[in-house]
Amino acid sequence: VIYDVGFQWSINFRSRVKNSPSLLLPPAMEIVPGVSKFHLGAHKFTCFPRYSLNFIKGAGHLDGEILKTLWAPFN
Repeated sequence: VIYDVGFQWSINFRSRVKNSPSLLLPPAMEIVPGVSKFHLGAHKFTCFPRYSLNFIKGAGHLDGEILKTLWAPFN
């Protein structure tokens, strides 16, 4: 999941899903948080190796901002 504050929501994500009456995740599902390249530059240097798409196995090279660029004309 690529999100500009992916590091922050990932801390309690599983417990929030577990406590939700309407959400369910398979126990073996691995959710790997990542931060888009655009937003990662504003984070602490220690975030880079952990949340950069460059180091997440299977992640493509993208900026993670495509939806924002598609929405821009509607603002």
